[in-house]
Amino acid sequence: MESKHEILNLFGENVRKHRRLLNISQEELAHRADLHRTYIGMIERAEKNITLVNIQKIANALEVKIEDLTRISNGKE
Repeated sequence: MESKHEILNLFGENVRKHRRLLNISQEELAHRADLHRTYIGMIERAEKNITLVNIQKIANALEVKIEDLTRISNGKE
């Protein structure tokens, strides 16, 4: 099992990756997910332990599945 810090880093990196693929700002993602912009930044920097409800909001806003936000990248994307 991954440590708390590792999973937060992985999740934050994946949020940032998918946000950038959509070419949207943290502010726009926050708006789409009905969350605060600073909260999105804290998630991307692995500073917040996020709830399941907010994970679903972010996945929906990014138009991805939750598992896409917890998947280890193979570096080919």
